[in-house]
Amino acid sequence: MLTLYSYPKLFGVADNNGYGLKVFAYLKLAGVPFEHRHLFDASAAPRGQLPYIEDDGVAIGDSEAILAHVRRTYAVTLDDHLGTRERTVALLVTRMLDDLYWVMSYSRWKDEEFWPQFRDALMSQHPALTAEGLEKAKAFNAQRYYYQGIGRYAPPEAYGRGLADLAALADLVPAEGFLFGSRPSSTDAAIYGFLANIHFYPIATPLKVFVDAHENLVRHCTAIHALIGAAVPHGGG
Repeated sequence: MLTLYSYPKLFGVADNNGYGLKVFAYLKLAGVPFEHRHLFDASAAPRGQLPYIEDDGVAIGDSEAILAHVRRTYAVTLDDHLGTRERTVALLVTRMLDDLYWVMSYSRWKDEEFWPQFRDALMSQHPALTAEGLEKAKAFNAQRYYYQGIGRYAPPEAYGRGLADLAALADLVPAEGFLFGSRPSSTDAAIYGFLANIHFYPIATPLKVFVDAHENLVRHCTAIHALIGAAVPHGGG
């Protein structure tokens, strides 16, 4: 059986990282059976990052590579109804979510206004984690942010970038159905991976304030949440 390795749950969401939750939602929507194992230490993962899967003795990292493997191996048809234009939009949305990831991560590990709430939530829900270990993870992420670029921004400028991404998403997501009609696609799984990690978190970052103020984004998030059989997290907004 395929095994998905990803970061731990938080606030009732199956993975507290957008990429792992994207893969989780895709597997659920596609009806592919899998075992889900949670890790915090990614040092043994391909490329040293989560999520990754093991399937028939092969380890595959990177969320898009994972989806491509699952699509080929398990004959997944989630995207079969998409035309050329929809596939182009899907690629652009995927790249935009890559940008949003850095702002989401910044809001948790870098912004001193919200970092203590995120740290305390992790330690409360995962008692094996320690304050010392999380401070080391915080310092590691600070290095990543600096070289990626987002770490050189002050919070208002960093959030401005993420809010621009969310505004574009709000313009694309319809009031009913999914991004490309009445059937969800892999892009809807990707959108959910990030929206759920904002909407269901009771930490009032500017990103959460924006998402919660847009009914179409909240509806899309909760619709996918229901489709994959997840319970609505308590206090999730």
